[in-house]
Amino acid sequence: MRIFAGIVAVAFLSACQPAETKADGAWVRLPAVAGRPGAAYFSLHGGAKPDTLVAVSAPFALRAEMHESMKGDHGMMSMAPVKDIALPAGETVTFAPGGKHVMLFSVGPNVKAGDTVPVILSLASGARLEASAKVVGAGDPAPD
Repeated sequence: MRIFAGIVAVAFLSACQPAETKADGAWVRLPAVAGRPGAAYFSLHGGAKPDTLVAVSAPFALRAEMHESMKGDHGMMSMAPVKDIALPAGETVTFAPGGKHVMLFSVGPNVKAGDTVPVILSLASGARLEASAKVVGAGDPAPD
């Protein structure tokens, strides 16, 4: 019986360990028109301490900028660049169409639908996370 209690205690304590900050569900939508920007989306999961996403880079694009879409006056959507994104401890921040996203300028001509490309997230703490992003075409549905 003591062995069983010990196993249960270890399992319980391991579940209480602080989670690491991580990114997943990354994907990139190619632009509909050549020369226009594409976009990257992902989920960023906070770890044990709060942090801040300060930059996103993508080696397959000339430049990457964090943006946020929001409803403005008269229900019109607008988009604006953002300098950083707060990541509360244990919370998830989602980058998705119609909300937070990364604009990808001058996506390389060799990037095609079906490819997997790296998206690098830089945090104020100094952590760098790399997410593998599935590439989809302009009219294709988002990956599951």
